[in-house]
Amino acid sequence: MKRFQVSFMPALVVLAIVALAFAGVALVSSTAQAQKTAYKIGAIFDVTGPASPLGTPEQETVKMLVKQINAKGGIDGHPIEVIYYDNGSDEAKSVMAMKKLIEADKVVAIIGPSQTGTTLACAETVQAAKVPMISCAAGNAINEPVKPWIFKTAQSDVHAVKKVLDYCKTKRLTRIAIITVANAFGDSGKKQIEVQAPGSRISVVARESFGSNDTDMKAQLMRIRQSNAQAVICWGTNPGPAIIAKNMKELGIRLPLLMSHGIANRKFIELAGPAAEGVIFPAGKLLVADTLPTNDPQKRVLQAYASDFKKAYGKEADTFGGHAYDALMLVCRALDKVGSDKTKLRAELEKTKGFVGISGVFSFSTKDHNGLDEDAFAMVVIKNGDWARLK
Repeated sequence: MKRFQVSFMPALVVLAIVALAFAGVALVSSTAQAQKTAYKIGAIFDVTGPASPLGTPEQETVKMLVKQINAKGGIDGHPIEVIYYDNGSDEAKSVMAMKKLIEADKVVAIIGPSQTGTTLACAETVQAAKVPMISCAAGNAINEPVKPWIFKTAQSDVHAVKKVLDYCKTKRLTRIAIITVANAFGDSGKKQIEVQAPGSRISVVARESFGSNDTDMKAQLMRIRQSNAQAVICWGTNPGPAIIAKNMKELGIRLPLLMSHGIANRKFIELAGPAAEGVIFPAGKLLVADTLPTNDPQKRVLQAYASDFKKAYGKEADTFGGHAYDALMLVCRALDKVGSDKTKLRAELEKTKGFVGISGVFSFSTKDHNGLDEDAFAMVVIKNGDWARLK
């Protein structure tokens, strides 16, 4: 028995040492994996101020996605860290936040801002710093002409206007009045309407505008009523368009009311109330995802996002949150392929082909940093207080 114990004990010691050695190797490997540096991404959203209906769901969406991505191990073992700034829907604050993200926070990429104006205010800073940015705004001026370091995920107002004018043509509406918000988004929509209308044999017979903080547009609508317009096109983001819908109802103006993709969230229906009924506008397919054919490449992605957002926040997802979804996922997709080198990251973004997102199926190129066409839109009508796909 003693001989067995003597011969057995050294074997136990050896096995213990070997086991500890392997455990040590595993611990070092695990620690190295855990200590991979986080990829720092900047986010500027219009969370407060007039554009808060855009910026709030965008920030909520990104926070939800960050939790999901990091819970699955991050990107090749790198967690992602998003640094958020609220610009208060202000262009000067946007520039200040952008400089802080670039100079102090040392982010590898930036998503946002939410509006065309706040995005354009940051363009020079981003271009000079050579940091890739993916805006969540729609204005054509963001990418026309193409700016090497700036991309966007919102569908272009070029295609939105075409959808609206095509509808007017099918209804033989040849005289329209336009009322646009007095900012970069409204100006861009107005310009596109005026450029495209003649080709559709449509005349703009009245032009009005309103401020982002205006609370009554009856004076402008009275002038429109005195024109011979057959329809009204409003180009803006909430709350202004909702006020216009209510004012038209109050004034008894029964002309068809068409709007931009800037109203594509539940907030418009909440603000406009019964006056929202019958409003027609182009929107990303998220609002009508359940009615899409099963072979639509976006359907599953849209339904999954809508379900996840509802579980996370107890409310409906909307197309503005979808713009942020696309921006973050495009950045993460590029990081997974080339890492955090900004030059390689920008080049990888530009190579994007066939990325199925919330706003559409993206294919960027050196000549196109939006990567979407008019097929990214569905025409939507508000019916019985809800969205319905216009047939």
